[in-house]
Amino acid sequence: MGDRGAKRVFLNHIDLYSSKWIGKFLSNCVAGESLEEAGEAEASEDERSSPDALGNVKDGTFEIVGTLLNEDKKKDKKATFALEEYLAVTQEQLLPHLMKCDVIIYNISEDADQIDEASWAVSALHAELDNFDHPKMFILVSTLLTWALSKSLDPDDPDVPFTEEDYRKRRPHPNFKDHISVEKLVIKMGKTNKSKLSTYVVASGLQYGMGENLFHFFFKMSWLGEVSRIPVFGPGNNILPTIHVNDLAGLLQNVIDHQPKIHYLVGVDDSKNSFEDIVKAISSAVGPGKIQNVPKEDIFLTQNFTQNDIDSLFMNLRIEAIFLKENFNLNWVSETGIVENIDLIVEEYRRTRGLLPLRVCVFGPPAVGKSTVAEKICKQYKLHHIKLKDTITESIAQLENHIGMEDVESESDESANEAQEFLATLKENMEQNAGRLDDQFVIQIMADKLQSQPCKNQGFVLDGFPKTYEQAKELFAANEDEAEETNSKIPTFNKKMIPEFVFSLEASDAFLINRVMNLPESVVQGTHLAQEPFLRHLTAYRDVNTEDETVLNYFDELEIHPEQTEIASDDDIEYLVVMEKVCKILGKPRNYGPTKEEQELQEQRAAAERLRQMEAEKAEAERKEAEEAADRAARWEEWSNRLAEVRQQEEELLEAQSVPLRNYLMKNVMPTLTQGLIQCCRLKPDDPVDFLAEYLFRNRPEID
Repeated sequence: MGDRGAKRVFLNHIDLYSSKWIGKFLSNCVAGESLEEAGEAEASEDERSSPDALGNVKDGTFEIVGTLLNEDKKKDKKATFALEEYLAVTQEQLLPHLMKCDVIIYNISEDADQIDEASWAVSALHAELDNFDHPKMFILVSTLLTWALSKSLDPDDPDVPFTEEDYRKRRPHPNFKDHISVEKLVIKMGKTNKSKLSTYVVASGLQYGMGENLFHFFFKMSWLGEVSRIPVFGPGNNILPTIHVNDLAGLLQNVIDHQPKIHYLVGVDDSKNSFEDIVKAISSAVGPGKIQNVPKEDIFLTQNFTQNDIDSLFMNLRIEAIFLKENFNLNWVSETGIVENIDLIVEEYRRTRGLLPLRVCVFGPPAVGKSTVAEKICKQYKLHHIKLKDTITESIAQLENHIGMEDVESESDESANEAQEFLATLKENMEQNAGRLDDQFVIQIMADKLQSQPCKNQGFVLDGFPKTYEQAKELFAANEDEAEETNSKIPTFNKKMIPEFVFSLEASDAFLINRVMNLPESVVQGTHLAQEPFLRHLTAYRDVNTEDETVLNYFDELEIHPEQTEIASDDDIEYLVVMEKVCKILGKPRNYGPTKEEQELQEQRAAAERLRQMEAEKAEAERKEAEEAADRAARWEEWSNRLAEVRQQEEELLEAQSVPLRNYLMKNVMPTLTQGLIQCCRLKPDDPVDFLAEYLFRNRPEID
């Protein structure tokens, strides 16, 4: 297998972390390349670790094929380094693919569910030995947790490290007995006919680099900057054997090319870092710089670790890869470990995950809306809003807090004394300048803020500062070790601080004055928008920006050309048009989007919110219906009361109107009518009505 022709390599689950990077690495390696002298085969660090470079294909490189675990990855797009991908294939379907390969690599270090398939694969290949048309190599990538409970080689000196030669003495962690069983099976299968099927086991240390996997929890927590201390679960003094994932890939490349006589190899770097050492290095390089030991059991309260991860982080093992160092041509990415190479690892982490800081400046005259636009950019892109006044206030508060701390941990008294002296200097300078600071102190405070971990991680939006060419030149000046030979016309600058995007909001004086005059008195009172300070600030801004060397000229000289936007109407009070232009220029956010768990939580919250709104709407409808029913009942009662009152009034009116009529009848009708009725009753005529009428006619009274 040492020829220079292309060889087909099978990898299981090439959409998982380590298999993916192993596949990418090998796809860029020429078969037999590691057999050359290190000087001839050496590749640059960027060529070995850059995701783009790993996707390039050279003549005679390994052809990578493999299975996929996640169907979603298949839907996205085919891996650039893979010749073929197999999703949801049966063992019967997979075996023909394995038979076509020169090298079969089964990685069980990050997915224990692959143990059974790895056992089947090596057994199935062994059963097909007579049908091989060319020699094959089977490599099992296992984990050093199969060594986790190994007894010390020297009871008097527990720090004596294990080596590959001690592999028969290894004792596994209780959760990794199946791993050691498949390790033994793989080695056994390679003893039957080594010329046709050679087998190897590579016991890998904990893998890191290229965006991280096991240690990602600590990197992400540090990068987000939401806690003041990064947790270390338990005492943290356990030694973790580690290896950069690309160094593990390089080890596999050497195994394929060299076909070593030893069949059990250990893959670790030279470090002997403890769990606490690693977390402290991550916190210092990416986060707050402080750690906190928490109870070991707290790790079970997080949803970020599998049981495999937990077992890995609590492993305590000293082991050396003697054979690797003495016999292989490995172009190490991180030979001395994660702590010694933390800057490189952090750079990989940021680049691989696209966590590059976004640095923005927003300029413009007073009342043009700089702060509103800056705030919207910060909210949209999760950046830090840097305002001069707030930063100075925050810096003074931090100095006072630092001086007042009784527990300064490992920081020296000298640090506290320096803080006290600087605070005294600032206050003295402010007293001498009516509450303002000289430029030299302003620049120092702002530079410290822009170089703070949050600003280096996520990025920032500078709101209206620097104000002049000289301030910009001093603020973004390069350190001596960062200065480069450049055109003399272009000032040197700090590449890690300089804004990538500059936005200038423009408006006429008449528009700005009219806008401020139309603001409510409660809004402008006591602020820089009050008439006198506003006009003074506007005049000062125009004076500064009429010179040849303006702050915008500074960025122009660095070929960071400001994007100018005219604000001429108050119709767009939400600055939607401005933000549309800004977002188009800035592109997509360069930070963590919501995780799957966070998305599910957001969906649950949205569903709960919709349910709450529906219940609120139902309650509101019931309330309105009850109000309307009560209103109807009240109106009905009022109407009934008024109707009864009207009827009573009508009866009283009729009663009053009937009195004269009754009097008339009693005086003029009733006496005659009564006598007529009496006569009718006495005489009993045949026609009483006619008799009564005749009687009344004859005896009608005389009416005045």
